[in-house]
Amino acid sequence: MADHDRIEGAAKNIGGKVKEAAGKVTGDTKLQAEGKADQVEGKVQNAVGGVKDSLRDKG
Repeated sequence: MADHDRIEGAAKNIGGKVKEAAGKVTGDTKLQAEGKADQVEGKVQNAVGGVKDSLRDKG
């Protein structure tokens, strides 16, 4: 089963993409930047979850 961090990270990444797109459509640069930041945070969290998964599989 996938680590909770991987699931949350993927959700943040997707949410960030939506937020960034909404910012582009509305011309809201702050919303766009927040979306990009959410994507980075989601990718990092997903990577942490991947490490946890691989450590759990080895143990």
